Amino acid sequence: MSSWRDHIPQAARDYLEGRRLDEVECIIADMAGVARGKAMPAFKFDDSTKYYLPTSIFLQTITGGWADFRDGADLEPDMIMRPDFTTATAAPWTADWTLQIIHDAEDADGAPIPTAPRNVLKRVLDLYRAKGWQPVVAPEMEFFFVARNLDPNMPIIPPMGRTGRRAAARQAYSMSAVDEYGKVIDDIYDFAEAMGLEIDGILQEGGAGQVEINLAHGDPLVLADQVFYFKRMIREAALRHDMFATFMAKPIEGEPGSAMHIHHSVLDVASGANLFSTPSGESTDAFLHFIGGLQRHLPRAVALIAPYVNSYRRYVPDFSAPINLEWGHDNRTTGLRVPISTPAARRVENRLAGMDCNPYLGIAASLACGYLGLIEQTGPREECRTNAYMDEDELPRTLGDAVTLFEEATALHDILGAEFCKTYAAVKRDEYIEFLQVISPWEREHLLLNV
Repeated sequence: MSSWRDHIPQAARDYLEGRRLDEVECIIADMAGVARGKAMPAFKFDDSTKYYLPTSIFLQTITGGWADFRDGADLEPDMIMRPDFTTATAAPWTADWTLQIIHDAEDADGAPIPTAPRNVLKRVLDLYRAKGWQPVVAPEMEFFFVARNLDPNMPIIPPMGRTGRRAAARQAYSMSAVDEYGKVIDDIYDFAEAMGLEIDGILQEGGAGQVEINLAHGDPLVLADQVFYFKRMIREAALRHDMFATFMAKPIEGEPGSAMHIHHSVLDVASGANLFSTPSGESTDAFLHFIGGLQRHLPRAVALIAPYVNSYRRYVPDFSAPINLEWGHDNRTTGLRVPISTPAARRVENRLAGMDCNPYLGIAASLACGYLGLIEQTGPREECRTNAYMDEDELPRTLGDAVTLFEEATALHDILGAEFCKTYAAVKRDEYIEFLQVISPWEREHLLLNV
C-alpha cells in the first residue's frame, strides 16, 4: 500500500534512511512569511487526513495583533491544511529526526483560501499558464549576521568574527570577510544539503556582516518555497554560533540595506523558448512590455515588496539600493536592471524588493506587474544610460503612502485577488498606525528640549 512517504523528494528520503521519523511540522506562511502551523508525532501524521488552523492567522500583524475589518458575523472558520509532499524536507537543526512540510490552505469545499500568500502566488502563475507562458525566477537573498540583540532599545551591531574583531563593513566580495564567520556558513551549506536546497553561490556584501546567497533559477513557486525555508534555516544556523541572522531591510544605521533581487524571464510552454528573445537573439516586444508593466504598476505594489516602516530606510541613494523605476542594461543604479547574458537567458532584474518581504508575495507582486505589461502591450520609458540615482521617481517613501497606492490599484486587485488585497491592506494599515504611536530616540534627542 502506497504511503505519503513514497511521494516526498529524494533528499528527504535520504535524510531518513535507516532512521525513525520522530516528528512532522505542518507549516504555512502567514502574511509576514512567518512559519505558522503545528508539530505532531510522526505516527499521528501517518494516521491523520486533515489538519486545521484558523483562517484568522492571515489577519495577524507582525506585532502579534489582529487586523479587524470584517463583518461582525464572521465566525473565523477553520481552514483545511493540505500537505504538499513535494515540499517535504529535513529540519536538520532539531534534536530528533524531523520533517517539515509546507501546506496549502483550503476551505471545506476544497477551494483555495484567497488570503493565503502561497495561494496568491499560485493564482498569478495560473494566469500565466492560461496564456501558455511559464515564468522563471531567480531570487538573490541578502541578510546580515549580527550580534545577539537582547534589548530592542540598543542599536544592532555586527557579530564578532573568528579573529576576535567585529565584522568589517565595505568588504564586498572579500573572501576573508566571509571566512570571519565561516563556521556558520559551513552549517548553512550542511543544512542546505540535508534539505535538498541548492545554493548557487555565497558572497560577502557591502555591509558589516552582510551576506548574499544566490539561488538557481526555476519555477517561481518552488523558489518561493526555498526562500521561505532558507530564512528559517539561516536563523537556526546563526543561533548555533551565538549570533542572530536578520532579514530586516535596514538593520544597521549607516550600512546598506538587504534586498531580495528577483530575476525574471518568461518561457513559451509549447516551444520552451524565452519570450524575451527572438530566434536571432534580439530582444522582443514582450521583453519591453514586461519592463513597461513593471514601471507602470510597481509603485502600487511597493507595499508588498517593502512591507514595513523599516523597508523605506533602504531606499536611499548611493547605498546600492534603487530609488527609481528606470531600466537599463548592466546598470546597477536602475531599479530594473537587464544583466549581461546570452539571448536565451535574457531576463529582467527587479532590484526594488527587500529581503523583509514575504517571498510568495514579493514574487507574486513582481510577476503580476510584468503580466499586466504583457497584456497591456505598452513599452517602457527610454532606457537609462546614465546614473539613475540622479533621477526623481514615483516610488512611495513611507508605508502609509504605499498602502494608499495599493488600495487604489484595481488592476493589481484583479490579478492578486480582491479579498487578499483588502486583507493585506488592513494588516499593513494596522502595523503603520501602531508604529506611529512609538516615540523614537531621534525625537527625544532633538525635540524634547529644543522645540
